[in-house]
Amino acid sequence: MSPLLDVRDLTIAFPQSRAGRALSSAQPAATVAPAAAVRGLSFSIEPGEVLGLVGESGSGKSITSLAIMGLLPPSAIVTGDIIFQNSVQSGDSVAMHLTTLPSHQLRQLRGSRIAMIFQEPMTALNPVMRVGEQIAEAVLAHNRVSKSEAWRRAVEGMRDVAIADPEERARSYPHQLSGGMRQRVMIAMAIVNRPQLLIADEPTTALDVTIQQQILDLLNDLRHKFGLAMLFISHDLAVVSHVADRVAVMYAGSLAELGAKADIFHAPGHPYTQGLLRAIPTLQTDRALPLSTIEGAVPPIAQLPPGCPFEPRCSHRIDACVVELPPLVEVGPEHWARCPVLNSARR
Repeated sequence: MSPLLDVRDLTIAFPQSRAGRALSSAQPAATVAPAAAVRGLSFSIEPGEVLGLVGESGSGKSITSLAIMGLLPPSAIVTGDIIFQNSVQSGDSVAMHLTTLPSHQLRQLRGSRIAMIFQEPMTALNPVMRVGEQIAEAVLAHNRVSKSEAWRRAVEGMRDVAIADPEERARSYPHQLSGGMRQRVMIAMAIVNRPQLLIADEPTTALDVTIQQQILDLLNDLRHKFGLAMLFISHDLAVVSHVADRVAVMYAGSLAELGAKADIFHAPGHPYTQGLLRAIPTLQTDRALPLSTIEGAVPPIAQLPPGCPFEPRCSHRIDACVVELPPLVEVGPEHWARCPVLNSARR
């Protein structure tokens, strides 16, 4: 059985000026080699599975999600393949290559078969439209139904995400709702057309801890209720541990590690993953000692070293790490990591 989403050797680069600034599609002139925001990224998502995509800011997580949705700017240079198995009315599935799909077909998929929750609901929602109208607009964009039927589905969608008194709340404007309620509206808009794949880009970042847990529980309930597959993007490993079946760790545009959640959290195979886990305080953390950190910073995408991008910050580095990017090696069943030092120690 083919995976629902199969990302193969995806590279996303942007033209840059000699000063290192990214250029828009309208800017001409003296350019140097494009800067790669994502390099050779491969992963897959099975039907009904949740894949957690984690990494620091600037690691390429959100750019990857925009590539899947077909929302990259025209200046983006995309190579590789993104294959989506689109279910059709007969019950069969049709493999659709999203990087080369005509724009009108991509618009049909976006919001119907593949949906996305953006990380800041206040900027994603239209401030001068009632929230029910915005959800109904998503219904009308992909279904031949009356406005009254679209409104009914919008209200039902708000009920699905546990918004109390949805008929009344649907007539509210975004500024009249709390942050958690606005995020629920965004989730309702994403699921109202019953997508196969839901991309959640930092859906809990702007929320307090109590509301975060409510949103995570809601996403988990919706996943099982509607059979959703999900790409859950976050920089917070603790949040990912609550929702993901497998975890992919990105660093500076490359995949550092990929495996089952238990393997990533209990037997990490890359120094970067180990550093992220050490930096999370627990009940056993000695409060008299400073918290563990990863020294240094992520290199700019325009100045990536030829070898492993984590090498300048890594305590395990060897000479070979400077020369070329190490390959992903299977360090356990369905557990892959890109580190020649730790991988050789395991074998």
